[in-house]
Amino acid sequence: MTINPVPGRIKQARVSKGISQKELGIRIGLDQSSASSRMNHYEKGRHTPDIPTLKRVADELGVPLPYFLCESEKTAELICLIEDLPEVEKNILIQKLKKNNNRLPNDV
Repeated sequence: MTINPVPGRIKQARVSKGISQKELGIRIGLDQSSASSRMNHYEKGRHTPDIPTLKRVADELGVPLPYFLCESEKTAELICLIEDLPEVEKNILIQKLKKNNNRLPNDV
């Protein structure tokens, strides 16, 4: 059984930005009266935000959307680092990885 990584990733990213659940909720457009409890439900895994909501959370916290779906800490960190690279460096990295990994298709 796989554990849902979304709740922990939301909390991790929010805490690293130093903002409260309520503040994050308000920033992504939730009603001020329910922002804290809704974010708490997301972080506790009681509810899972839909993709548009998760995208607003990602944008507000400055992380790429796929960050929330990574089961591995290393992969989550890599996604954040790769996202910040210029396109030219991303292409170079892709080529290097393809040379070292036969499992990647050539046309990706």
